[in-house]
Amino acid sequence: MAADRELDARGLNCPLPILKAKKALAEMHSGQTLKVVATDAGSVRDFQAFAKQTGNLLVHQETLGGDFVSVLKRR
Repeated sequence: MAADRELDARGLNCPLPILKAKKALAEMHSGQTLKVVATDAGSVRDFQAFAKQTGNLLVHQETLGGDFVSVLKRR
């Protein structure tokens, strides 16, 4: 899935993927998408909760091998 920006959070454990995504989203415009690739399995649940708490839209999640991909749309 194509995104306006991609964040490589491989090798980072909670809460770093969320913190880096929050910072990246703050630098983006409304409606732009951020693709986050993480290796922490907990990031799947974390990004679901993050989207609900912040009002950003979680548009896609998938697992590719050992990578957990989440795509967020900036509110």
